Amino acid sequence: MTGAGIMDCKRALQETEYDIDKAVIKLREKGKARAAKKAGREAKEGLVYSYIHPGDKLGVLVEVNCETDFVAKTGEFCDLVSEIAMQIAATDPRWIKKEDVEEEDLDQEKAIIKKQLSKEGKPENIIDKIIDGKMRKFYSENCLLHQPYIREEKKTVGDMVQEVVAKLGENIQVSRFCRFEVGK
Repeated sequence: MTGAGIMDCKRALQETEYDIDKAVIKLREKGKARAAKKAGREAKEGLVYSYIHPGDKLGVLVEVNCETDFVAKTGEFCDLVSEIAMQIAATDPRWIKKEDVEEEDLDQEKAIIKKQLSKEGKPENIIDKIIDGKMRKFYSENCLLHQPYIREEKKTVGDMVQEVVAKLGENIQVSRFCRFEVGK
C-alpha cells in the first residue's frame, strides 16, 4: 500500500496501535523525511523521455535524473518520468521550480498584480498580503514541481516526486524539459 518495507510497516502499525490509516500517515511522513535527506545527493543517471500527444500536434522531451542506472530502469521511475511528461504536455509550465524564476520575471508579475489591485481600489495595507497569495498561484501555474498533479489535484508534482524518492531510496530531480506545439 505504501511501498515501505515490511519491518517499517510492522513498526508503524505497532506504534499506532494497529490503526492502518494512522500507520499509513506515519509511513508517508517518514518517507518525506527520508526524501529530504536524499535531496543533496548527486543525481547523474536517469532518462530522457519523449511524449507525443495523440494527434501529433504536441510533444515533450524531459530529462529526469536519479543516482544509479539501476533505479533509472525500474518501473516506478519510468512511470514517474512518463507522468511528468504528460503533466508538462497538459499544463505548459515555464520553469521547473520557483527558484528558477528570474527576478525580472517576478518583479514584472508583482508590478502587474499591484497595478490591478490599485485599480480595484484595494487598501495599501492589504495589497502585500494579496500579492503573496497571487504569487503562490503564479508558481502553481508556471512552475512544474509546484503545480497540482493532473491525476490527483490534492498533491503537487513535487509531492509525487518525493513519494517516489521515498519509495526508491534515491534522489530524483527533474533537470530540464522542452515542450513543442505545432504553431507555437
